[in-house]
Amino acid sequence: MQFTAAQIAELLQGEVDGDPQVLVNDLAKIEEARSGTLTFLANTRYTEFLYTTKATIAIVGREFQATKVLPKSLTLIRVADPRMAFTQLLERNYQLQYEKKGIEQPSYVSPTAKLGKGVYIGAFCYISDGVVLEDGVKVFPNSFIGERTQVGKGSRIHAGVKIYHQTMIGERCVIHSGAVIGADGFGFVPNTEGIYEKMPQVGNVILESDVEIGANTTVDRATIGHTIIRQGTKLDNLIQIGHNAEIGRHNVIVSQTGIAGSTKVGDHNQIGGQVGIAGHLTIGNKVRIAAQSGIGSHLPDDSMVQGSPAFPKGLYDRSYVVFRKLPELKQRIEALERELAALKARGTIE
Repeated sequence: MQFTAAQIAELLQGEVDGDPQVLVNDLAKIEEARSGTLTFLANTRYTEFLYTTKATIAIVGREFQATKVLPKSLTLIRVADPRMAFTQLLERNYQLQYEKKGIEQPSYVSPTAKLGKGVYIGAFCYISDGVVLEDGVKVFPNSFIGERTQVGKGSRIHAGVKIYHQTMIGERCVIHSGAVIGADGFGFVPNTEGIYEKMPQVGNVILESDVEIGANTTVDRATIGHTIIRQGTKLDNLIQIGHNAEIGRHNVIVSQTGIAGSTKVGDHNQIGGQVGIAGHLTIGNKVRIAAQSGIGSHLPDDSMVQGSPAFPKGLYDRSYVVFRKLPELKQRIEALERELAALKARGTIE
């Protein structure tokens, strides 16, 4: 889509300095901009680029005064805060990417599915019986939504997502490509012959509002009951959430973390990358777990841990200082042993 300088200035409550009808259709960094793009100047270290930029429009501060000749093709939009103004444009540009509506073909939508206003369903999607897509839901191509799944207002399901039956998704959720929500939990029971037999997984997954699920992340359905991710929690790419786990509100969990079944994680936690959390544990509130930690026991509120098995971060840091000195300490111990042996050989000590 194209926008004039006048339209952009109106959106940003700015003033046009140049041609108000000039058009742009993309955003760019000031040093890489080309004709037809809009850029901004917020850091004075980049001022020199403004005099050579090929951008069509540049957002600058109201107080900006050129000390050299600007390109003739450049129109300025003067605003109170260039960085904030450019952020607004990025947000608007991001929203425009997802303003699609309607049902693309080929795709399948069950006659028993219920679609709200402004719903978008991309090509090659499969929307099963009894699915409810509320107002403004966007389902991008090659996605599958299983029977009796409900998706709340304004949620976005990116291309290639697979959502199994009876999943409940709140409002304004984002599920990125390749994610699988509601696959069977890992439940197998050995029989008398030691052969593992599958335990049916008849529960479901609940994602509350404002949850974001990263690409290729998996959230398993419960054996009985629910696997729950509560409001505002953000999961990175490549995360595994086991069956019957309950993740609280407003957590951030980084890539390649695995949380085993029936573990309960509280609110406002920060969990680093490649963390492993064993099953049937309770993690409190405002806990911080450093990357590559292994959690095998309960953690109280406000814990900060690192290591595998994990222990308090301050103690870990002090222990690591000693760990790094182990080769030196080993040499000193060996030297002392040799000296002690020599003293014993001379009969100086027994």
